[in-house]
Amino acid sequence: MLEIQSVQQLRQLRLTGLADALEAQFRQPNTYDELGFAERIGLAIEQEITYRNDKRLQRLLSAARLKEMARLADVDYSHPRGLKPSTVAALQSNHWISKGHNLVMTGPTGCGKTYLACALGHHACVQGHPTRYFRASRLFEQLTIAHGDGSYLKLLAQIAKADVLIIDDWGLEPLTQVQKNDLLEIMEDRHNKKTTIVTSQLPVENWHDFINDPTLADAILDRLLHNAHKINLKGESMRKLMTTLTEDDHLK
Repeated sequence: MLEIQSVQQLRQLRLTGLADALEAQFRQPNTYDELGFAERIGLAIEQEITYRNDKRLQRLLSAARLKEMARLADVDYSHPRGLKPSTVAALQSNHWISKGHNLVMTGPTGCGKTYLACALGHHACVQGHPTRYFRASRLFEQLTIAHGDGSYLKLLAQIAKADVLIIDDWGLEPLTQVQKNDLLEIMEDRHNKKTTIVTSQLPVENWHDFINDPTLADAILDRLLHNAHKINLKGESMRKLMTTLTEDDHLK
């Protein structure tokens, strides 16, 4: 009875991992009888820490809303697209995130920019960094809605808090004047403090003309690019190579 009460009290205190560990020890006494008191408590505490870390990772991943559940361990280096394991290994240290450096990935469609960005976002979550993923079009859509319903400043604050912000598929659609101003606000909030990852099919040298406002382009790109690591991917679409169907594979 005392054992059941202790487990219930731990759950009331939201020490779920510790409660699960002690409950397992009570259910399987023969497994743990040979361990000393300190060892058994140590195991239970380790399980509580693991439980809390797992729950935090789940919360971070849920908030990140990554497009793909990608992993750095699964990145394909066999495809000839100019991506080196040493480059990814350097990014895996997360030293650049702690310094508030940015990352710009360019290359043709299908070369793996989104997958790599999401893999880096997942790794950032594992390391405890709050992360947010947006396709550029969806980001500007949410900002437009926020202008209309009065939540604009709240949304900007949420974006500013993310240690890692991923803006995917930048440069596909022309920007309105309001969107240019919004982007400057985001980059100003994050400059030298938080990391922004941008993927684009558009070469970096064309970004100034794409923004099509010399003053705003200078301000935005200065904040985004001056401390940015750059990866330029190339080669044929990986989607095309992975989904090539033979004549017999096609639906009749």
